Amino acid sequence: MASVTSAVAPNSAALDFRSGASVERVSELVQELLLLEQSDFGDQTAMEVHTAKDFIFSMLGLVQQLDQRLPVSNEYLLLSGGAREGVLDLSPEDLGDYVKGADYDLDFTLLVPALKLHDRNQPVTLDMRQSPPCHSWLSLRLCEQAMLSRWKHCCRGPQGEAAGEEGGGYYFSPTLVADWFSEAVLKVINELRRNPQRGTPIPERVERNGPVTTLILTAGSSRILYDLVPVVSFRGWPAVAQGWLMENHFWDGKITEEEAISGFYLLPCCSASSKELLVGGIEGAAQPDKEWRLAFSRSEVQIKKCIPLPLAHAFQAAKAIISKLISRPKAAVSPYHLRTLMFWACDRLPSTYLSKEGTGPLLLGLLDELASALLNKSCPNYFLPQCNMFEHLSDSTALLLARKLACVRSDPAEHLRTALEQAEAAARLKLQGGRGNTTALSPGSSPGLPQPQEDRMARRLQQLVTENPGKSISVFLNPEDVSRPHFRIDDKFY
Repeated sequence: MASVTSAVAPNSAALDFRSGASVERVSELVQELLLLEQSDFGDQTAMEVHTAKDFIFSMLGLVQQLDQRLPVSNEYLLLSGGAREGVLDLSPEDLGDYVKGADYDLDFTLLVPALKLHDRNQPVTLDMRQSPPCHSWLSLRLCEQAMLSRWKHCCRGPQGEAAGEEGGGYYFSPTLVADWFSEAVLKVINELRRNPQRGTPIPERVERNGPVTTLILTAGSSRILYDLVPVVSFRGWPAVAQGWLMENHFWDGKITEEEAISGFYLLPCCSASSKELLVGGIEGAAQPDKEWRLAFSRSEVQIKKCIPLPLAHAFQAAKAIISKLISRPKAAVSPYHLRTLMFWACDRLPSTYLSKEGTGPLLLGLLDELASALLNKSCPNYFLPQCNMFEHLSDSTALLLARKLACVRSDPAEHLRTALEQAEAAARLKLQGGRGNTTALSPGSSPGLPQPQEDRMARRLQQLVTENPGKSISVFLNPEDVSRPHFRIDDKFY
């Protein structure tokens, strides 16, 4: 018996029981995919990203000047990856269809505070009596008159009445705010198109996608997609999430509690249940034009620093191989749900295991975790566990997506190879799209011959990208002075 065991164990230990795939080969394919994605970000690309970022910030400064609604000195949160990449809890059906390589080469999400209520020494009313978990109405009744005057056209009363009507006009409307923001961005972009300046990125597309305004810029040889989201920004922590703080978490002792709970946002996004009621014609029970969704993106930026690297790599690979498979039906699942399950896994499993285990087994574990969540229709929000993000799924939709995941799980190596081929095709499309593009990177500079200051910035950005894989960037902007470095990776300023 011992001889039989010794003969079988070495081979079986290297195989995945479910698919029969070599776990070592799965890990190798994950690393190949990650290396391919990282290799796209060279010195020239880094400089083009920096140029596009400055264009976006300058453009938002002009938006502020239109009607003085945005805070004069604003603090943005820049997230690596577009809204479709799962950096925010937004409904996939609202975000439009964009294909990397065909439509863009790099993507980012920028949270733009329409209000910074933490700057004001006054009470703020979050009214959660009217909405499902993780959502809230926001009353501006206690704000000063100047703010109410600026935003009265974006407010609604309890029964939907507009500003100025009796008893109405105090609930900040996410729908009206997103409408205003998208129109303001389009107005500024059209003006910039009429008066183009040599060396600045070219705005190719400006489109409204639900609560998001999507802008695609051409900067040099890169097409960079920005998803701009108007939000309400708060410091501190909401009372509804206090219970989460009482639990033990994987980041305990690695970052301070002040870093983990430094602030939160309201996204212009209603609940799935309210949207379904509205579609069904039950208007009195659904008021999505007043529902904001709580978002803890600032905390996620800090918590991500504590995720063991093998698991973070496994997550990137899992996201790549399931994104298209779970995209239909479109309103069901997004990579944000996979990210949430990863956070819960970090709380549940020993960090020694997640740090030392190979990326292959961790990838397979994430796929199993998502399949289980779908079959049970259970995916608790990491910060608000009382909110089940899969509660809206029908039994048939959950079963359909679980079956699709089962196909992936039955041959993970093949699906990783497909993801690799797609990434390679996107890289080739970028090269083809960049040929003949002679857009200068700054006034007076020649294509391919950056000025010394730009060259230093490119090297600096490349070093930051290399040293901080997968991290998000927090940005501080003073529209009166966009010449100073004003971006931050985690707690470091540059």
